[in-house]
Amino acid sequence: MAHSLSPECTPLKIAYDSCFNAWFEGYLQPAPRGISSEERFKRTEQKRKEYDERCGKLWENYRACLQKAVKDSGLTDMLKEARLENPLTSIPPPEP
Repeated sequence: MAHSLSPECTPLKIAYDSCFNAWFEGYLQPAPRGISSEERFKRTEQKRKEYDERCGKLWENYRACLQKAVKDSGLTDMLKEARLENPLTSIPPPEP
């Protein structure tokens, strides 16, 4: 795994990446065939809750560290400028 933007964030990144990768592996398991859309929705909600319980706090800690590192590195103005130049106003459709 790669290092984080700031050395003090790297342990948080490693912990979060490990948690996310383990959760995502389970998330990618296909849903059973023939389930209803309601059951599929419930399964998706269950996976979201599972993520929040397992990895949510790790993500918040890592994100807070990154935000501090961005600010301390003087990158805040550059990020604001980049967002103004190329705003992500909608998710682009997948390519066919």
